[in-house]
Amino acid sequence: MKHQAVLNRIWCKVILEELARFGVKHVCIAPGSRSTPLTLEAEGNKKLELHTHFDERGLGYFALGLAKASKQPVAIIVTSGTAVANLLPSIAEANLTGEKLVALTADRPVELVGCGANQAINQVGIFAQHVTEAVYLPSPNTEHSLNWLLTTLDDVMFKQTLNDGPVHINCPFPEPLYSQSSQGLFDQYQSQIQSWTDSSQTYCQRVYQPSMYVPLDSNILERKGLIVLGRVTLQEAQQAKQFAEQLGWPLLADPQSGVSSDWAHYDLWLQNRKSGQSLSQCDLVIQLGAQIISKRFNAWLERQVSDGCDYVYVSPKATRNNQSHLPQLHYVADIYEWLLVQSNAVGPHKSTYANWADSVNANAVAIEELVASKIAESAAPSEIALACLLENLPNNIQLFLGNSLFVRLVDMFSKIDEKEVYTNRGASGIDGNVATIAGTQSVTQKPMVAFIGDTTLLYDLNSLPLLSERLPLVLVVLNNDGGAIFNLLPVPEDKKRRLYQMPHGFEFEQSAKQFGLSYNKPKTLSEYQASLRNHIDHGVGAMMIEISVPPNESSTQLSQIVEVIHAG
Repeated sequence: MKHQAVLNRIWCKVILEELARFGVKHVCIAPGSRSTPLTLEAEGNKKLELHTHFDERGLGYFALGLAKASKQPVAIIVTSGTAVANLLPSIAEANLTGEKLVALTADRPVELVGCGANQAINQVGIFAQHVTEAVYLPSPNTEHSLNWLLTTLDDVMFKQTLNDGPVHINCPFPEPLYSQSSQGLFDQYQSQIQSWTDSSQTYCQRVYQPSMYVPLDSNILERKGLIVLGRVTLQEAQQAKQFAEQLGWPLLADPQSGVSSDWAHYDLWLQNRKSGQSLSQCDLVIQLGAQIISKRFNAWLERQVSDGCDYVYVSPKATRNNQSHLPQLHYVADIYEWLLVQSNAVGPHKSTYANWADSVNANAVAIEELVASKIAESAAPSEIALACLLENLPNNIQLFLGNSLFVRLVDMFSKIDEKEVYTNRGASGIDGNVATIAGTQSVTQKPMVAFIGDTTLLYDLNSLPLLSERLPLVLVVLNNDGGAIFNLLPVPEDKKRRLYQMPHGFEFEQSAKQFGLSYNKPKTLSEYQASLRNHIDHGVGAMMIEISVPPNESSTQLSQIVEVIHAG
């Protein structure tokens, strides 16, 4: 078509404007020629804030961080070919954790796919079941009305509104991609949607009216109940804590919840037979939010429910979260609103069995004393010591916890006090953590401390340029020379280092220097704390603190602590 470039732009203008009306404020863009119509129309829409990055994989995780913090859909624009494939890790993560990513992928027109044309791969179904919905648009043409385009977009976005998770909109653009011609050439074609153009509403509307939440059974006050928190917002965690106190029930708080309780360190004390038996008096477990880190708790839950304990799960996502396939009552509900209904129904009354598990929480104090004695044996920073010291971090910060070993140590040893905590615990991959950190802070605009491992950083060095140049951020890199988490697994010793841990021998001072980060490598815990505190209080931009520890140190310390706990 003579004026194909103009028609490409008209379709993209409609697409970007309708996405903006669905709440998209942030658009993440990677370089590329085939995506030109999308890029230029995104840049021309004043409702949208643009973010750019040269690496599509990092860009996807940056968008994931934006979506985590904003709770809004975030669009990603990439060119055709492997640029699209590089979004798969972040799309897969968003599918498991519910972030609303909108992948706008440019494509070659159908006649250039499968015939040897450059940068053309089959993009149909590329994200498979990792997206909530996918639509493969035809190349822009006048045979398809703009009314059709709008209802197609609306259908995709409505389904995302209902089900969360990422969606894929594939856009094949024929050449030419660049033109100086006016969009007025297609005035009659565009007049079909003039009323939409003149309005500020989406083309179609759908109204969802969920049923009112109902209280649990009236005999809840006669139960020996327990509340466990998974990945929830800080506001939801605070409301859950209040509800648990109202009933006099124990609260087991995963570190992703951002709060703690008198029953902290349960991943450790559940390994003591007497403590496990005391908690097994429980006849009702209410789990709020998904992705519980503790393997010990998940094993206890499986035994408990199999023995007749009732199991209630509350999450706004309708997807199954039941890895042991237990009988479960799943409330698909807003967690905060559900808790308010339950709290109001209970009123001022305490459970008949209030404080039934108070004897168990003495374990937390004993573990803290045991660990403190271990830490005191050396002034050098260790991973367990850093996990314990999370409770001493400044009150005004937000936390990001990377995957593998450290997040498990935090689950075992830390007491996080009223902080917003971010993780990538859907697929629990180590890729894209730096980019997610950057995206999250870009929305929250608050000081942040992030903990990641050395292999995690090696995986995402390309994303260091995304870190804020203005907001204080401390990136704590725990360098144990490879995947030290494999020390916790029954891997043959003669194969562990070479085939699992894969030691690299690298340090990160020059990486920090290359990307303009300040850097420190403290030798003592006090130096570490002072350096972190000083940067959060007075620093600008990102600072890397590298903590080097022996590869076997954490696993050795942990074995010694667990041995004492087993012995009671």
